[in-house]
Amino acid sequence: MTTSVLIPAHNEAAYLPACLDALFASDAGAVQVVVIANGCTDDTALIAQGYAGQAEAKGWQLTVLDLAQGGKLNAWNAGEGDANGDVLIYLDADVIVSPQMVAQIATVLDTDQPRYAGARPNVTITGEDALTRHYTRFWLTTPFMVHGVPGFGVFAMNRQGRARWGKWPDIISDDTFARLNFTPEERLSVPATYDWPMIEGFTRLVQVRRRQDIGVAEIAQRYPALMANDDPHDQTQPVWKRALKDPVAFVAFVAVRLTIRLPILRSQNRWVRGR
Repeated sequence: MTTSVLIPAHNEAAYLPACLDALFASDAGAVQVVVIANGCTDDTALIAQGYAGQAEAKGWQLTVLDLAQGGKLNAWNAGEGDANGDVLIYLDADVIVSPQMVAQIATVLDTDQPRYAGARPNVTITGEDALTRHYTRFWLTTPFMVHGVPGFGVFAMNRQGRARWGKWPDIISDDTFARLNFTPEERLSVPATYDWPMIEGFTRLVQVRRRQDIGVAEIAQRYPALMANDDPHDQTQPVWKRALKDPVAFVAFVAVRLTIRLPILRSQNRWVRGR
């Protein structure tokens, strides 16, 4: 069984080496790495091609696509066209995987039944922004983080699961769309971890979180049937109890959530990044 790891990369020259170093340190069997450089004006594609030697040494395949057109969904569609794996792992270029993650995901997806899988995110903060740290502490207690398989930064499915839809639609929240194409019972979590960088700074938090809210609302409008597959929210400790445990984190979280609803700090970029 072969696993294809797809990495969309738009001007990721500063982040891609760490991502690929960690990926090529994986303790996994047959793997195809597909890097999709899309609309890049930097050395992203050249950096990816430089890992050919490491791929050969591990007996892996390396495919690098250099697309003139940008866009993550276009990158997914193009990458899948060259992917030959029985399992497809979708990996953001600024994520650092643990050595066990790829193999564990491949193992749980080795089934004839449609299945989706993810690992456990280790949310990292590199800066000194206090609000980001407080916000993150409370965010980690939300139902989205406590239950199920969030899927941001890394998500995966077997071919039987990927057959549930055709090409990726032009949507904002690709990870939400993929996750909700599976019932909670079909979504599997492995114990391996990965490092995912948190958005840092009040303005960027507001802009990116607003984009994510818009992305979920877009799916609810265009694909309402998928919302029935969301995780149940009634198993999490009540908000007031969580607020009493960490009032500073609660205030920071509420401040961001309220600002998201105000007509300020809006970005014209549909794909506004956290960095």
